[in-house]
Amino acid sequence: MSTIPRDPHHRPDTLTDAPLGRESDYPERYDAQLLFPIERAANRKPLGIEEGALPFVGEDEWHAFELSWLTPRGKPCVAVARFRLPASSPRLIESKSWKLYLNSLNQTRFAGHDELIETLKRDLSEAAGAELSVEILAVDDAELNPRPLPGECIDDQDIEISDYTPSPEHLSVSDEIVEETLTSHLLKSNCPVTGQPDWGSVMIRYRGPRLDREGLLRYIVGYRQHQDFHEHCVEHIFMDLMDKARPERLLVLARYVRRGGLDISPWRGTPGEAPPTPLRLARQ
Repeated sequence: MSTIPRDPHHRPDTLTDAPLGRESDYPERYDAQLLFPIERAANRKPLGIEEGALPFVGEDEWHAFELSWLTPRGKPCVAVARFRLPASSPRLIESKSWKLYLNSLNQTRFAGHDELIETLKRDLSEAAGAELSVEILAVDDAELNPRPLPGECIDDQDIEISDYTPSPEHLSVSDEIVEETLTSHLLKSNCPVTGQPDWGSVMIRYRGPRLDREGLLRYIVGYRQHQDFHEHCVEHIFMDLMDKARPERLLVLARYVRRGGLDISPWRGTPGEAPPTPLRLARQ
């Protein structure tokens, strides 16, 4: 298998040339140059996040359900790939370009899983500017079975809502110090390029002043007409909660419904925090 070189100095800052929202010819041969990296800094700056001084740790966890390649004798293989990209990477990778890149492997012959993983890890790490991890799972692997988010769901509150923009003013706390995990399945945002809806569930685990649940639900629903990438929505939520609630510890995790055979589940936490054991929701 030959490697197609990419320009290491090409660092797009905008979506002007991104494949998202454009008609695309699906590739018939391996092409690492299909990957379209996007600098994180531009979206982080309005949140007060300075490059090189992240206030959180975290990862972007991706699952790819349309992964296929050929054995040396030309027999097709299929699997599910799990990728973990560190939040500290200078770039994320635009999702449609990721899909097109994976589809470029469909007619590519690999000696085995090791060569496939090495190729994926090399190409994606180069695009993102940081090393990411790659796991190959069988399509019926038990790890892919659906499980619920841990914590208490706050969606059953009977409240009137008319504000569908992210408004941290809805967030408030009491003097009581608690340690709890709250979840909501009412997270929805929109793709910043196509305007297509991105449906998700969010988990908030924290220790600190007790969050007002009615205000928290109003805040989460506020993303309903907001246009941004999954990763930046999670960072937005994290920063607003840190600013308004001042928790000692905080973890924000979102699990978005897949589109184009890919799902994205970013999490951000205060140093020392880690996400739950890998899980998948039924609607993912």
